[in-house]
Amino acid sequence: MTTSEKIRVLCVRAGISVAELARRLGKSPQNFNAKMRKGNFSIAELERIAAAVGCTYENHFIWIDGDKI
Repeated sequence: MTTSEKIRVLCVRAGISVAELARRLGKSPQNFNAKMRKGNFSIAELERIAAAVGCTYENHFIWIDGDKI
């Protein structure tokens, strides 16, 4: 699943549209949709997206023994 697909699922679970998410982030829906088409989000942007819908974003590698990097 691409990052953009994950963001769309996030919006569905949060009960908001992608346009509403864009507004919560202070972006125009048109510019945010362009960003969604490209799908290149920084970790900081993903953290802001998570905060805008009331969840957290974690980005790490997890070893089989549970260690995280």
